[in-house]
Amino acid sequence: MKIFAFIFARGGSKGLPGKNLLNLDGKPLLAHSIMTAKNIDEISRIFVSTDSSEIAEVAIKYGAEVINRPSNLAQDNSPEWMSWAHSVSWLEKRGEFFDCFVSLPTTAPLRNKNDVIKCIDSLDKQTDIVVTISESSRSPYFNMVKKDGNYIKLLIDSKKVYSRRQDVPEIYDMTTVAYVTRPNFIKNNNKIFDGRVKAAIIPKNRAVDIDDEIDFKMAELLMKADRGNTDA
Repeated sequence: MKIFAFIFARGGSKGLPGKNLLNLDGKPLLAHSIMTAKNIDEISRIFVSTDSSEIAEVAIKYGAEVINRPSNLAQDNSPEWMSWAHSVSWLEKRGEFFDCFVSLPTTAPLRNKNDVIKCIDSLDKQTDIVVTISESSRSPYFNMVKKDGNYIKLLIDSKKVYSRRQDVPEIYDMTTVAYVTRPNFIKNNNKIFDGRVKAAIIPKNRAVDIDDEIDFKMAELLMKADRGNTDA
C-alpha cells in the first residue's frame, strides 16, 4: 500500500499569528509534523500544501515536497477539505497515484509515530476515514451550557438528570493528531462525516491542539516535561 503524508500549513493565522513557523523546542512548529512522518516507514512521501513561500522553504529544508496552494483555499473561512481535494488532484494530474492519505496537522506536535501508525492500521475495508479523539473533560449532559436569554441551560436537555460527571455517557473531543483516509473518499465526498468514521483514542497529553497562545504554552510545558522524563 502506497501511503502519502500531507501537512496543510497556510501563511495566515488569526488565533496565533505566524503559528506554523513558531519555534517549539528549537524547531518550527511545521517541522514537528514533517519529522514524525519521516520517522514512519510506512509513509513513502511527505507533502506540505501552502500558500506561503516562507513555509515552503522550511518544508523543503526539513525534507518535504511542496504543493502550491491557491490563495482562495488559504483563507480563514476556507474548508480544509477543499485543500485535501486540491492536493489529491494536483498529484493525480501529474500521474502520482497512491492508496492512503494521511493528514498530520501542524497543530498537534506532541503526537508520536505510534499514534499515527495506530490510525493507519485502523483504516480497514469497512471504514472510510479514521480520526483521532481524546477523553473530554466536559460533557454536554452535565457541565456544558448555552445562553438562554439572561440565563443559561445545559447544552443537551436530557430527560435523565445526572448528578455526577462519572454517570454521564462517555464523551470525547475530536483532536488534530491525524486523519487517515483514501483519495477516492476525498474526491467523492465533502466532509468527514459523509462516510463511516472510526476513531483512534489518543492520550490527552499527546493531543494538544494549538489554536492560540495558551495552547502553544501548554505544548511547550508538556514537551519539556516529557523530555525531562526521558532524561531521567
